[in-house]
Amino acid sequence: MGQLEGRPRELLEDRNFADVGVIRSDGTPHIVPVWVDVEDGVVRLNSAEGRLWPKLARRDPRITVTVQNMQNPYEYAEIRGQVVDATHEGADEHIDALAKKYLGQEKYPFRRPGEQRVMFRIAPDRVHYHASG
Repeated sequence: MGQLEGRPRELLEDRNFADVGVIRSDGTPHIVPVWVDVEDGVVRLNSAEGRLWPKLARRDPRITVTVQNMQNPYEYAEIRGQVVDATHEGADEHIDALAKKYLGQEKYPFRRPGEQRVMFRIAPDRVHYHASG
């Protein structure tokens, strides 16, 4: 299992966006920007039910998360791993915490009526860190 420590962990903890890559049924990648954090050595992502990337991540749990330093995009960490959990429990609180981190707001302001949030936990198999520039 890859270790999330040092600069890769700091990049996840800081206010940096990440790109999550999952695999479509035809084998092509589906990549989208997301908010991200880390807890207890696992990457945490949040989405709403009905969106494509969560559906694909449930079908095939292999996932890649790349997080770039917003101040220096030549510094990034790539985390390849597996979805180990997708849960509604704590997902609303998690999206609010991410809204605080990224927007400075106490509550996630883009929630839609009837929307159900889901939190994904990704265990890293491999962590690659790159810095230059």
